[in-house]
Amino acid sequence: MPPTTPGPSPSIRLYDGETESLLTADLAPDRVSLLPGEGSAASAAGGVSTSERIRIMWGQDLLRDVLDGRYRTIVCGVNDEDNSRGVIAQIVELVRTSQWSSRSVTSYAKMFQESVSIHAARDREPYVLKYDLDSLLILALLRPRGRDHFTLEDLSRGFATVAKMLRDRRDRLPVASVSFLNARANRLVDHGGKEPSFEAVLRTMFTAGFRGDVFTSPAMWKFGHVGVFPTYPFPAGVSRMREGSS
Repeated sequence: MPPTTPGPSPSIRLYDGETESLLTADLAPDRVSLLPGEGSAASAAGGVSTSERIRIMWGQDLLRDVLDGRYRTIVCGVNDEDNSRGVIAQIVELVRTSQWSSRSVTSYAKMFQESVSIHAARDREPYVLKYDLDSLLILALLRPRGRDHFTLEDLSRGFATVAKMLRDRRDRLPVASVSFLNARANRLVDHGGKEPSFEAVLRTMFTAGFRGDVFTSPAMWKFGHVGVFPTYPFPAGVSRMREGSS
């Protein structure tokens, strides 16, 4: 077959005036290169994929979306020592209907942790605490006692519980979660003591049954040279490329 010639460039303009020439992506210090996700071709052909997925929120501000009322439930981490630098503290301080503060959030987590150590010491952790802000529900994975971090195993058990708490509860949807990466209060580590990949986090959440949105961390905006996708699971071609490159 003769080689196909490229079609004409689309006539779509993104901005008014000459703004496009002023916003060259290569000049931006923090940026991502978003690639079409699985199902884009089907959508273009008039079909819609019905597969379950996690939507990855590149470029969105979690706190702004919370204040705008775009979510009914947020999933994040909490500990029984100090949450003043965590996202949960930012949320409870900003939401007008909240009666919680950073101190009361930590106090409740500590009280729960102490109760568990007495009455259910053999239960598997982590637990999921509910913080009701009236207009918003926070489902917070409680960091295991005596540790300064979460593991992927903690996330797996925690998100399995979160999935059960969301099942058949449309009043708790839509739901979004932090990525648990680059965290200041409740860091996430793998078996080697380092942060796991974003793919490993998404796979853990998805396997546990979570199907909401996941917000990326600011540090993930420094990989403009690497293609990223808008949803998980990633396209099958990613695995094929990885296997072929070994």
